[in-house]
Amino acid sequence: MERYMVLKVRRLVRWFLPFYLLTLLPFNASAATKAQADSAYAQGHFQQAIADYEALLKQGASADLYYNLGNAYYRSENITQAVLNYERALLLSPGDRDIRFNLQLARSKTIDKIVPESEMFFVTWYHSLVNLMSVDGWAHTAIISLALVIVLSLVYLFSQPVWLRKIGFFGGITLLVVFIFANVFAHQQKQSLVHRKGAIVMSPSVTVKSTPAANGTDLFILHEGTKVIITDGSMREWKEIRLADGKEGWIESKKIELI
Repeated sequence: MERYMVLKVRRLVRWFLPFYLLTLLPFNASAATKAQADSAYAQGHFQQAIADYEALLKQGASADLYYNLGNAYYRSENITQAVLNYERALLLSPGDRDIRFNLQLARSKTIDKIVPESEMFFVTWYHSLVNLMSVDGWAHTAIISLALVIVLSLVYLFSQPVWLRKIGFFGGITLLVVFIFANVFAHQQKQSLVHRKGAIVMSPSVTVKSTPAANGTDLFILHEGTKVIITDGSMREWKEIRLADGKEGWIESKKIELI
C-alpha cells in the first residue's frame, strides 16, 4: 500500500510538473525578451530589437516600450512606424520631453508638412497644461492635494495664531482648486486613451475623397507618416478624417492605423 502511494505521488508529480513549468515560462520569457531587446538595440541589431519589443508590448503596453520600439524603427529607417510608436508613447506619457523631441525629429523626415490651424493663446496654454502629466500623474497630484487640504483644514480649525489660521484657510482653498483641476485633467487624459481618434497614414500615398466611396471626388493626397484625426469612425471600410490644418475628407480604413 505504501509503495502504491509513492508510485501514485510520482505519477502526479510527473503529470503536473510540465503544467507548472509552463506557468513559469511567460515570466522567464518576458524577462529574457526585455534583456534581449535592450542588448540587440545596443549592439545595432534593430530588427531583432523590434521583434522583441513588439513581443513585450503584447504582454502590456508602456510608454518606455513604445519609445524604445520607435527608436529601433527610426534607426532602421522605418520612419512611418517610428512616428506611430512615438505617438503611442506620447499618448501614455504626454509630458515626456524625450518622446516629444524624437517624434518631432521623425516627423521632420515625412513628406507632408502640415501647418496647424492657429488657435487662441489660452487654448494652447490649456492643452499644454493638460499634457503636462499622464493620467497617473494627475491622479497622484489629486490625491496628494486632497490629503493636504484635510491637513490644512485641521490647521485652520484648531490653531490659535491668526497667521496659522490664514495659512490653513488660503492654503486649503488653493489646494482644493488644484484637486479639482487635477481630476478634470486626469479625466481628459483618460478619455483620450479610451476613445482614441488619432491615426497615422501607413500607405506610401493615399488619396483623400470627398465621399466614402472609391469613385468619390479626389480632394488631396497624403503620404505615409502623416497624422490624422478620425472624426467619423462609424463605417468599417472608410473613415472621415481631419488634418491639423483643417482639411477634411474620407480615407480608406486599411490605409491608416490607429494610434
